[in-house]
Amino acid sequence: MPLSTSPVIRRARLGAELRQLRRREALTLEQVCDRLGWASTSKLSRIELGQSRPDLADVLDLLDVYEVPPPQRDALIVIARDAATSRGWWKALGEMGERQRTYAELEAGAASIVDWQPAVVPGLLQIPAYARLRIAAGRLFDPALDVDADVRARALRHEVLRRVDPPRYTALLAEPACEAGTDIPSQVWREQLRHLVDLAGLPHVTIRLLPRGVAARGGAQPLTPYSCYSFPDPADPRTVMLEALTTDVRLVTAADVDRYEQLTGWLLDAALGPEETVAALARLAAD
Repeated sequence: MPLSTSPVIRRARLGAELRQLRRREALTLEQVCDRLGWASTSKLSRIELGQSRPDLADVLDLLDVYEVPPPQRDALIVIARDAATSRGWWKALGEMGERQRTYAELEAGAASIVDWQPAVVPGLLQIPAYARLRIAAGRLFDPALDVDADVRARALRHEVLRRVDPPRYTALLAEPACEAGTDIPSQVWREQLRHLVDLAGLPHVTIRLLPRGVAARGGAQPLTPYSCYSFPDPADPRTVMLEALTTDVRLVTAADVDRYEQLTGWLLDAALGPEETVAALARLAAD
């Protein structure tokens, strides 16, 4: 289901705007909550940090307290509605877990996406058989993991690359991510590599391979997978997601994002070009 905006990013944008308005009025969290009759500051704190879906009525109350004039008020109401997320979008995400849901929201509203993967094929590029094997490995840590549900959820995320107005997508893959391991059957690997070649033929998809032994400027080669997102509205915060074993870290400050975008540029400078990458992937599939 295509989105014109990313709910998770609009929540971050709304929170930052509301925090700025409160500080402009020289009000503390406690003072605002007292005026609104809210029991504690945790509710307002979570809204300002973009950690909860805002209730539109609460946002309207806050705008009244901060005496926001109509033009700015109207713009913030639009952002608040985007941040609240429509039921249709949540229904479309279905049984998607919280971690995948965050990535799906970011992907669906993004204008551009860059994935760096040092060891595995990125989720947006995985065929179902490969995704099933990768997801099933998670049962070592979480025996209750519903593998079938996660595979269906990942397939739903793939639709973002096939829609009418897809984001510009770049996958930066270290060579080990495209080499067959003992845990993946050779037939699955061949199908996965052929799928990468097919996707690389889409005008909005670029795949770049970083050969083994080649590093970015100064030897920089991040060992942690990360994804960079930008959005159609330039006021929405650019975002970096760092993927870890049990949780993911979201970075939105300009200094953090700038550093990862600089690193991405260095990796692109060191990687094979798009045509060379496709040729290398085709050779690996044939072998």
